[in-house]
Formats: sequence, C-alpha cells, structure tokens
Amino acid sequence: MQMKKVLMVVGSLRQDSFNRTVAQTIATQLEEQGVTVNFATIADLPLMNQDFEFPVPAAVQRFRDQVQAADGLWIVTPEYNEMIPGGLKNALDWLSRPVTPGTFGSPEFLQGKPVMLTGAGGKKAAKVGLSHLKTLLIDLHGSDAPGPRGGVADPNPSLHDGEVRPITGTTNGGRSTSCGVALRFRRN
Repeated sequence: MQMKKVLMVVGSLRQDSFNRTVAQTIATQLEEQGVTVNFATIADLPLMNQDFEFPVPAAVQRFRDQVQAADGLWIVTPEYNEMIPGGLKNALDWLSRPVTPGTFGSPEFLQGKPVMLTGAGGKKAAKVGLSHLKTLLIDLHGSDAPGPRGGVADPNPSLHDGEVRPITGTTNGGRSTSCGVALRFRRN
C-alpha cells in the first residue's frame, strides 16, 4: 500500500526545535515523491484527564481526526532524560482513550497504519527514547509493530543554521537515509 497522506507528529513543542527542522526536511522530501504531509498540533492538547473525556475536548477531536485521515504517521521526537517528551506521551494517551462513554479498550486510531519513528538530538540520536516510544506504540497498535526507525544525532550547536542536510555517505538516491527507508516502507 502506498501512503498518500502522512501525518507528521513532532514531539518537541518548541517552535524552532531541531526536531521540527528535521520533520520539515523529511516532509519536503516526501512531498517531492507525491505524498501529502500534514503536521499535527499537539501543543494545545489538554492533559489527559478522565474527568474531561466526554465530551472530548475540541483540540483532542481535531488531533484524532488528523490521525484517522492519514494513511500513516511519522513521529520525529527528541528524548528528555531518556524518555519521550511529556507532550508526545499526552497525545498518545488521548489516542488510547475510548471514544464512547462506558466502553473499554483502545480505539483503533492506529490499527493498520504504518508509523515511522525518527529521533533527533543528543549523541545517541534519541535512541533510548525511541525504544520506549516503540514499546508504547506496539501496545497502541495491537500486534503490529511500528515501522522502521532512525536517528539523527544533534551536531555541535554552533553548526546550526536552520537547515538539515544529508551527511556524505548517508544518502540513498539523493535522499537522507531515514527518508529512504520510509519511502521503501511506504511502498510495501
């Protein structure tokens, strides 16, 4: 199945984050391949609280609708203290909650949807956080594990110029390695 619509979820809430720059670079490369990319807004999601599940807050409904409309998700995230950021965890918590009062179990927002994981930052390229995220997504996704994952190590901060470029030797047909993996993944 070829994905035509990808929802990009950036784990960092900071507007000018390195992860957002990586996500925008990936989005540009996907769009060059004919894929429509939308960015989810998770910064305005209220903290998950069962007291406020019904009716579902408007921001949560918008996020759920974005997930349902996408053929697949691409999560680009830093790790904070070897975990995923709280805002991203909160967004995934909202996806795990029932949509009808009195029902139990996770709704099927992610069932059958490929999920690509990219971690950006630190010397380990968010490797530990991505491992935790993969475990969480396996639970939300059912028996299907998320798709490929890749990391981008954060370079020396003095080298940041607002652009992300492939490093020599890590390209695949002119695309960054992570994007090349995802483009192959989406064709399966």
